[in-house]
Parts: sequence; structure tokens; C-alpha cells
Amino acid sequence: QEGLIEHVAQVCNSVKFGVIVYNRDRTKLTPNSLAILAERCPNLVGFKDGVGNIETMSSIFMKMGDRFAYLGGLPTAEVYAAAYKALGTPVYSSAVFNFIPKTAMDFYKAVAADDLPTQHRLLRDFFMPYLDIRNRVEGYGVSIIKAGATIVGHDGGPVRAPLTDLKPNEMEELAALIAKLGPQ
Repeated sequence: QEGLIEHVAQVCNSVKFGVIVYNRDRTKLTPNSLAILAERCPNLVGFKDGVGNIETMSSIFMKMGDRFAYLGGLPTAEVYAAAYKALGTPVYSSAVFNFIPKTAMDFYKAVAADDLPTQHRLLRDFFMPYLDIRNRVEGYGVSIIKAGATIVGHDGGPVRAPLTDLKPNEMEELAALIAKLGPQ
């Protein structure tokens, strides 16, 4: 934690704008570390969670309250959006916005309005089948976003090694899911 605190403090002290720290993988700040940083770095304004530990998120929110803006940053954040909203994290980053912006906004609006029927319909009809593809191969989280962008005409290019692109049949599956959503 000491090294993470120092790193974030150095970033905050080197810029004159607000900084959002992103907890994920090996860079997981604890609630106590965030409290230290909040005291040392007035321009640390936000916390984005890419870990998904609800106990830790609750603890961070209870300790820090409205000192930070909170963002959900889990892969396919839509799956977790309603739960995170209940924790005090009403917004999230949506990777699928890159290729299905209308659907991404429809889902976001459904979460904001507590419209569970719309959330469940979109989860059932798009997000769960999408996750079935994404979860087939470790690293497909990046691959599937690039594939979606390519399918809708925004060439995402290939992924870099050691990741692999979706297989042709998976591209077809994703294209069919996207087509069912209608114009974006």
C-alpha cells in the first residue's frame, strides 16, 4: 500500500486537475490508503472500481462518503450497474458504448430510473449472450470490444499478442446479437 500511496500522490502532485484513481488487478487501494490520499491530495476527486469486491466498495463508501465521485469500472459494467448504484456508485464506464451507443444509453437510463424490466430484457437479450462469447477465452474482454467496433464499421484493428481476436464464428455470433438491437 505504501508504494501505491506514493505513486498516486506523485501523480496528483504533478498535475493541476482532478485525478480519479482506478482500482484493478494489482493496484488495489484499501479504504485506509484512500483516506490517507484524500487528506494529502485535494485534487484526488474520484474512485473507479474495477475489482468488484462489494465489501471493499461498501467500506470505501462508508469511510469516504461524498469526498469522491464514484464510478463503476468492471468489465461489462452493465451487469453490475444496479448493484453498484445501490452502493452509491450511480455511474459506470461502458465499453460497449463504442459499438452499441443507443443500447448502452438505454441501459444507463434504465438503471438511473430503476427500470428493472428494461434492464432485465437487455441483460437477457444482449449482455448475457455477449458475456457467453467474451468469457470463452481469457483476454477476450479487449477482443470483443474491438470486434464489435469492427462489425459496426469502426475498424478496431487486431489485438496485440498475447491476446487473440475472436474466431470467425464468434464474430458472426456477435454480429447477430448486434443486429437484433436495431439501429444504433
